[in-house]
Amino acid sequence: MSESVIVPAERDVRGTLDSPESDRCVLACPPHPGMGGDRSDSRIQAVSDALECACLRFDYGPWDEGYGELSDTRNAYAWARKNYDRVSLFGYSFGGCLALVAAARESTAGVTPESVVALSPAAELAPEIDAVAAIADIDCPVGVVYGERDTTVDAAAVAERVRDHGGEVVVLSADHHFVGQTDKTARKVVSLL
Repeated sequence: MSESVIVPAERDVRGTLDSPESDRCVLACPPHPGMGGDRSDSRIQAVSDALECACLRFDYGPWDEGYGELSDTRNAYAWARKNYDRVSLFGYSFGGCLALVAAARESTAGVTPESVVALSPAAELAPEIDAVAAIADIDCPVGVVYGERDTTVDAAAVAERVRDHGGEVVVLSADHHFVGQTDKTARKVVSLL
């Protein structure tokens, strides 16, 4: 079962809440909206399908070079915290960077997520939106899943910092898109959440 959600914010942020009857929610941050990334992304959907809890898949508001999208992520996280006892963050690619940076900022603000997992995260979207630098401020379990043949983003740099921080890293024989491995990849992500 799914229901539509409008996240209270200045920007237009809408989502789909899958399996809403739960005490836990995973917030799923989609890939780059300028490259077709939205809440219906196959990798985002596969993670939602593999979860045994609620999952809020959302679309970012109008393009804002990562800054507005980070705000959208934090507003969606605030919505999830109001509605669920436990909230984790997950993101793929562009969304993976946002999930990690949002987890760091929420940890610093004293509203730490239960966990955060990034699938093939971009290392940096802007000088102030840097996943590698953000890892040190995350105060919850952190995981990264990425493909060893990924040439689209520098997920390995994020993974190295996560390892140094004591987090979990899973490397798959795949490229950035995990073609033909969506379900397997989703299971790996869920195992870290």
